This record gives sequence, C-alpha cells and structure tokens, in this order.
Amino acid sequence: MACLTLALAGVTAAGAPSATADADAEDVVDVQILATNDFHGRIQANGGAAGAAVLAGAVRQLRGENPNTVFAAAGDLIGASTFESFIQHDKPTIDALNAAGLDVSAVGNHELDQGYDDLMNRVLAPYDAATNPFGGAEWQYVAANLKVRATGEDAVPASWLKDFGEVQVGFVGAVTEELPALVSPAGIADLEVRSIVETASSEADALKAEGADVVVLLVHDGAESTDCAAMPTAGNAFASIVNGVSPEVDAIVSGHTHLAYDCAFPVDEWAGEAVTERPVVSAGQYGTNLNQLVYSVDAATGEVAGVQTAVLPLAGSYPADPDVEKLVADAVAEANVLGAEPLGQTAGELDRAQRWTVDEETGEDVLAENRGGESTLGNLVAEVQRWATEAPESGGAQIAFMNPGGLRADLVGTGDGEFPRTVTYQQAATVQPFANTLVNMRLTGDQIETALEQQWQRDADGNVPSRPFLRLGVSEGFTYTYDPARAEGDRITGMWLDDAPIEEAASYSVTVNSFLATGGDNFRAFAGGADARDTGKVDLTAFVDYMAAFAADQPLPVDAAQHAVGVSFPADAPEAYAPGSAVAFDVSSWAMTGSADVTDPELTVALGDEVLGSAAVESAIGTEPFDEVGTASVRVTLPADVPEGATALTLSGAATGTEVTVPIEVTRPATAEPTVTVDAPETVVAWLQRPRLDVTVSSPAGTPTGKVTAVVRDRTVDRERLRGGDATLRVGPFRPGTVEVEVRYSGDDATRAATTTTTIRVKSLWEIIFGGHGHAGRG
Repeated sequence: MACLTLALAGVTAAGAPSATADADAEDVVDVQILATNDFHGRIQANGGAAGAAVLAGAVRQLRGENPNTVFAAAGDLIGASTFESFIQHDKPTIDALNAAGLDVSAVGNHELDQGYDDLMNRVLAPYDAATNPFGGAEWQYVAANLKVRATGEDAVPASWLKDFGEVQVGFVGAVTEELPALVSPAGIADLEVRSIVETASSEADALKAEGADVVVLLVHDGAESTDCAAMPTAGNAFASIVNGVSPEVDAIVSGHTHLAYDCAFPVDEWAGEAVTERPVVSAGQYGTNLNQLVYSVDAATGEVAGVQTAVLPLAGSYPADPDVEKLVADAVAEANVLGAEPLGQTAGELDRAQRWTVDEETGEDVLAENRGGESTLGNLVAEVQRWATEAPESGGAQIAFMNPGGLRADLVGTGDGEFPRTVTYQQAATVQPFANTLVNMRLTGDQIETALEQQWQRDADGNVPSRPFLRLGVSEGFTYTYDPARAEGDRITGMWLDDAPIEEAASYSVTVNSFLATGGDNFRAFAGGADARDTGKVDLTAFVDYMAAFAADQPLPVDAAQHAVGVSFPADAPEAYAPGSAVAFDVSSWAMTGSADVTDPELTVALGDEVLGSAAVESAIGTEPFDEVGTASVRVTLPADVPEGATALTLSGAATGTEVTVPIEVTRPATAEPTVTVDAPETVVAWLQRPRLDVTVSSPAGTPTGKVTAVVRDRTVDRERLRGGDATLRVGPFRPGTVEVEVRYSGDDATRAATTTTTIRVKSLWEIIFGGHGHAGRG
C-alpha cells in the first residue's frame, strides 16, 4: 500500500494489467478527474476554505490544461451550509457549482436533509422563477445502493458515463449505509439503503462489460483517520469498502468524514505482474482542496498505463472565477439583509460541548465539537422547543429533547467584546440550519427511559456507529442520573420532572424536532410516541419567538446546570445503609465543556437541610466522545439519628446551579437475641451489705458491647459498660425482705437490647443470729 501525497507516475490502476512499456505515446489519452466532497455551501472564502469562486477558477484552469476532464464530487454539497447559502435554500451553492461545471456527484446524507422529494423535485428540477426558484442543479446525482423500496428500482441513477471518444470513464455512486440514522426517516420512507460493496461492485462490473475503460466509485463514506496504513484494517464500514469492492473499480473518491487523504491499496495480482494499486482519496471539506487523478489510457486497447494522483490546495493557488465571484457577492448581500435583524441579547456564550482531538492536517491537539457532551446550547434549544409547544393546542409539552447534531455552531453573539451581546437572525440560523418542525407526542416514563438509553448508540442492525454516544439536550425541570458502569440498557438510574420522580407507566407530553420524531440519530423510541402530531412550528421560528419573549428587554441568562449526572456506586455497596454508616460513590458528568462554560470546584452533599460534606470536582476536558467530564469521589457519613426508610442525598454545585438527587435506603441492621445472665448472692444482710451482681451478656453475633443497668423499683441504682461481655453492678443496701433487681442490657449494632430479673433475700442481723425468731424487718 502507499500514501500518494505527491503525483505518482506509472501506478497501475485496478481492473487491468499494466500496459506494455512500448505503447505509442500518441495512442495514450490522459483523462483527468477533479473531485471535491463535503462542500456544505461554503461559497465564501474563509481560512482554508477557498470559496466557490476559487473552486470554479481552479476547475476552469485545470480543464483548460486538459479538456478530457470530469469534475466530480462525493456528496454533501448542500445542507448544513453557512448562512448566506442556507437562508436562500442553497440556491447560491447550486448556481456556483453549475457555473464551476460540476458533472456528477454521489448522493450524500445532507442532500436528503429535506427528504427524497425535495432532492428530486426541487434540487434537481429545472429552475423556474415562479414554481421552483431554489432549484436547478445541472449535475447528475448517482447512488447505486439507494433503491425505491416498493419496486427495487434505482432512486437516482446508479452510475454515469463520460465519453471522451476513444476512452470512456464511468462513475458509480453510493451513499453511507448509516443514512437512515442521519436524516429524518420520514423523508426517505420510500427508499431502501443497500450494501455499498454489493451494489457498487455489480454496477462497476456492468460498466466494464459495457466498455468503460476506467470506473471511479464516488462514495459518501470515508476513513476515520488520514493514516493510509490503518484504513484497510480499521474494522469499520469504510474498510469493508476499500477491501471488498470489485477490482473493476479503478479508484475510490470518498467523503463524509471531512478528512483529506491520498492513498493507494493493493486490489489484485496477475501472474508475472506487480500488485495493482487502487487510489483511495478524499479532498477534506469545504472546498479546501481538489483531488486530482489523471489516468493514462491506451486508446487502442483500453488498458490503463498508469495513474497520477495529487491533493491540490486551492486557496492562493488558483484565480477566482469572476462570474462566480459576482454570484457569491450577490448572495452575501442578500443574506446580510435577511440576517441582520437583531433578535435580542444573551448574557453569555452558549456553547456546544468540546473534547480534545488531533488535527489531521497539523498533528496538533485541538478542541473540537463533542456531540457526546451535554451543553448549555443544547439544553437551551430543548427548552425553547418545550416552551413553543407548551400551550394546550400544541400538545401541552412538559419535556423536550434536542439532538446535538442539529446544532451547527456556538451562539456567541455579535462582536468579541464583553457580554451582553446581540444575537442576530443570521447567528440563530447558523446554529439551526435544518428548518425542522416541532412534533409533540405522548411518551410513557418507560419510553423516555428507553430514549435516554439510546444515547449509547446502536443502529437498526445492532451495530455501534461511528459516533458511539450522542447526548440529548433536555428542557428545564427534567433531570436524570445514570451509571456508566452498568450494563447496556440498564444505565438510567433515576428521572425527575420538577423534582417529582418520573413514573414508568405514566404518560408525559414530549416535544422533539421532526428529525428525532421519526427515529433520527438512532433514537427509535421517539418514533413510538402516541398521539404524535407535527405542530407546524419551525425550530428556528420558535427560537426567534423565544428571544422576543425573554431577551428583548434583558439579556438571556445562561443556564450552566447539568441535567444528566453520572452516579456510580461501588460493586460491594450495600442495598441499604445503617444510621451512622459511610456512603461512598463516584460522580461524573458534572461539568460542561464549552469554551465559556463555568464549572464547580466542588460539590456539596446534603441530607435534607443538613450538609454532610463536600467533594472536589475535576473538570479537565478529555478525548473520549462521551459525557464523563466533571468527576468527583463522594464519601459522607449518615447521621446516627437518620430515620429508617427511603431517603435521598442532594448533590449541588454553587457556581453552576447543578442539583441532583441520589436516592438511598436506610435501615437498622438485623440484631441477634442476647443471653443475659446474673450471678447474685441468694441472701444478704440488711443495711450491712451492697450485693454484687456479676453480669454476663452473650450473643450469636459476637461479643456484645454497650451498657448494663441495675434498676430497683424503677430507680437506676448502678450502670456499667460491658468489657468482653462482662460487667459488675453494685446494688443496695436494702431493708430486710425480698428485693427484685432488674438488669437491663442496652444493645449494640449487632445485638438487641434485653432485660432479666434476679431476686435477693435480705435478712436482718437478728434473723441471722437467732435463726429467724424475733422481729422481722420490711424490705
């Protein structure tokens, strides 16, 4: 295998043995393929993103140097776009790519953000100022693995063929098999996503059989790193494509993961010939680069003599196309008018979660979005959607959830000065560019718990997708705890709405966006809601209305409180705790990770109004795509007088306002029945003797501790602590007669309290001397 970061001459293409060395140069046709991917409407130049005008200028220049050129793409050209394109339904992007001469593209998941009907009847339908003002894409979309469910026919053409006279180049398309989890299932309900390897291989074989000299797979799926050596052994979907697709595929142009790479892998071998290598490439994202593949084809035989590949950085390397420059300028001017409207102010930055990762281009550690983390922005958007549907006519929403992938930027306000800052319509639209509607439904407590469990991701086939965890944003008043150490499906340990426990069988009014409502992002529990109805309210419109209601006269505050907190008890923790015993557990997910988020240096543990202690919180941001930042080890001692039964510890953070309940059970331990024996004299002399009582307490639970007490006529006459289960009591002196002494044992943690009675005969001195004749005293 090789990493083709520079142009390589004479690398044999897959699907044919290398051409003979004496092929006449005039018989060789050089066919150039220029490829982009994941453009996402980045029509303006911004840093590494060259902008649509330079992209078009580069294609024009390179096509001018070699007319035998195809400009192709691996999908996600539109959707999740920047504001100037998004606000105009990506019409500026469509027009710019038309002007750049885009010929063919794989379907990406974002091409289907608004559904299959939108792709076919708006994006690909001819432009018409009256009936279709936002359409008119002139390139061909291809996807061999995207079928009409009812008939099995191609949803879009499986392939596209470019005829250069003596040489023909075929392009097979494919979209990621994770598509059903990445777009609203309702929008592709009529489609079936099949195996990329099987469908693309079949189509490539057919193209070669029909005479194609070169076949290129345009696939909207990609590698998870730029390490060429790791790609075939990564054990993921893309590795199966690299290893498994037909040798008739001469190159794989990929996307989806937004990484730039230029690799080649062995795919076949002929006797006496070198191992064939197939280029596997991606241009990264946002029009930063172009992939260039130049195939040298023997026109007489159709055999590939070699292929050269390169990744071409665009910014600063190519002239801008003046026509596209004007198109972009006009789009930006229109967007500025539409987007400048102020919505209100925010008191602080509202961020998405972050984690440390490695920049694939520079190799440096950078903070990047973490969809597995709870965020102030995600919780705010969820609360907006609950508020927008809380009226009875909209379903009376009690709870709302927001998917993290629906948030495409942080909400930082205008400028870089102190807060409060103004939030504009453009900024709000950049955060939520998908125009989802809000759907209200009824969910039981059990269904809500299932939805929360599905944050630990499994696709419909039970596989863990590339993002293994997605943390839902939740609305105000809803909190829950989980135990990350417990088994899958059993991690949620408690849920509360306005401090009242969520009941498993009770029904609750829940709002989610239309993407989640049909099971998007593998949250299939939402697709099972009862009485689901689309309110018709658009998520962005709801946000605009919320800002008008709560941020027009005063800045919108930032709620820094965590709604989801991990609480993990040790494996040997008791089911119930005794009064005065220690309670210990670990806490996680106590800290937000946005760049402006406040954190708690410690959390406080209380039982009712009594503070039992505190624990230091470690809030360093990590690298994992989960939500465990903000960890603490809690150990407190319960009061000795805590009553038996169910109770709860309250964890709270002063800076963030986070407050969470940790239920525990309190019970006094079962105690053993003791045996209390008293060794006392049978008789004593009145007035002269204080009888000695030797007390022994024994127990099956071990040597008892505690005290023994002597009581005569309800009056305590002596008390001693047991030592080794024994004690000596002194009673009296008494008047002549019979005296009953009650000996009471107090009990301890392992042994119950107990009482026994001993009787002492008290004789007078006269009675002792004269054998009972004469006067007798009274006891």
